[in-house]
Amino acid sequence: MRLPGYDYHYGRQAKPTKGKNAMSAKTYDKQSGKLIARIAENLPELSSDVMQGWIDNPKGLQKFLLGLNPPATPEDFAVWKTVKLGTHKDAAALRKAMIDEGMKIGSWGDDILGKPAFKMSSVEKDVDLVVRSVAELGFKKGATYVDICAKAKELGLELCPNEVGPQLCLQYKDQPKGEWLVIAMEAITDSGGVLGVFDVGRGDGDRWLGGDRGDPGCFWDADSRFVFVRRK
Repeated sequence: MRLPGYDYHYGRQAKPTKGKNAMSAKTYDKQSGKLIARIAENLPELSSDVMQGWIDNPKGLQKFLLGLNPPATPEDFAVWKTVKLGTHKDAAALRKAMIDEGMKIGSWGDDILGKPAFKMSSVEKDVDLVVRSVAELGFKKGATYVDICAKAKELGLELCPNEVGPQLCLQYKDQPKGEWLVIAMEAITDSGGVLGVFDVGRGDGDRWLGGDRGDPGCFWDADSRFVFVRRK
């Protein structure tokens, strides 16, 4: 347990602080006490050997504690964009709306858009979207699709309803050139038996609804960017 007023970084007694800094130190000490009490309440059963191991290895214990992060909450993720679902009666109406807007639909995206597994909301509702790169999810060297989705859920995000793909394409009118976003969703099996997900992008001028690999083992580079739903 830390002793109040003791500077553990320098290993010496800290001088009393005054004014604002004194209040911060007092608050920190109170928080430390609460945290220590909470850890003690939730400490699992440990053998005496394990406890002694941590006692004898304070550097290892410090390293372990530094790696702890509080569980993510929806408030940790700023809303990137809100889209409305349920604005059209079926996939054919969505397809026509995109074509009427001058958008391009890739063959893969068009294929999974027409599958029975593609579902649409029966009522109009808004969903808040979050964009994260694979690296921002913690995979600095890339990751498989199954690991990307699992990590996002662990952090408090959700997979998108598959309607988000075409709706984002329709409603993201100011998408910058060269941007391609993959929709994190339950993959849909295409006509060739391959699992596919939507991607939404813009080339030099045209806006596109495309398709991409959605099988669990598909590997994505660290800079690939995915769209998720922010949990309510």
